[in-house]
Amino acid sequence: MDGVIIKALSGFYYVSSGGNTYECRARGKFRIDGTSPLVGDKVSFVPERSKGVIEKVYDRKNFFIRPAVANLDALVFVAANTTPVTDPFLIDRVSVICKACSCELIVCINKTDIDPGDELFNTYSHSGFTVVRTSASDGTGLLELKDALHGKLCAFTGNSGVGKSSLLNMLCPGLSIPVAEISEKLGRGKHTTRHVELFPLDEVSFIADTPGFASFDIEMMQHIEKDNLKHLFGEFTRYEGHCRFNDCAHLKEPGCAVTAAVANGDICIGRYRSYERLYELVSQDETRKYK
Repeated sequence: MDGVIIKALSGFYYVSSGGNTYECRARGKFRIDGTSPLVGDKVSFVPERSKGVIEKVYDRKNFFIRPAVANLDALVFVAANTTPVTDPFLIDRVSVICKACSCELIVCINKTDIDPGDELFNTYSHSGFTVVRTSASDGTGLLELKDALHGKLCAFTGNSGVGKSSLLNMLCPGLSIPVAEISEKLGRGKHTTRHVELFPLDEVSFIADTPGFASFDIEMMQHIEKDNLKHLFGEFTRYEGHCRFNDCAHLKEPGCAVTAAVANGDICIGRYRSYERLYELVSQDETRKYK
């Protein structure tokens, strides 16, 4: 039988197939191969009543290390412009990883009943991303968010305390995922999610609650090369081939079409500043690798 892993916990994999859930173990060959099944994997398994054994993991579209999930169609970055305020640089780092993994990034601005997050909305909608404004307190934007998730396998991420678990409780009533209060001292929330798990939003859509943001993007960024970084900013694409130099890095080169677009306001200055910072970080990582 075929199915999808919806939860992995303590060596067991819970596989959804035909409306039923099977508690499965993985064959020992996965340990020998150094391959671990992940939540989101499409698998072939042999059922034994309500249990089973995973025989095969099908080829993955992509996979993420943190959160540990595979075959994502979209990653929802939950942000807020009120305590705890989201640093746009975090969104931009994640956007680069999503682009590299052929995964859509959806920016969800939560807590809009307190602050609408106009600057975040304008920046990311102008840059070509799907942006949804929500409030887990009063349900604003929930239908729009559901529409954006329809037919997709999605994970939620974002800095702690922005309301990921609250949104998931609103999207899937009855989950009762614990929600932590914001620490007044630290200005951020405590992580309330302990493992990755997929929940059906409808018959063709799954959403995942994942452990806290932590170092989600650190390991993934290490696989990105500086010469490829410019291709991971979608708003740069229309200017490819218009720079004076074919190998233009879009930094301080004369005749750069991208920096001209930034100066004209056609590319958001905040996004471009993130590109500069990421280019420097990736360059430093490459220098350390080859020392």
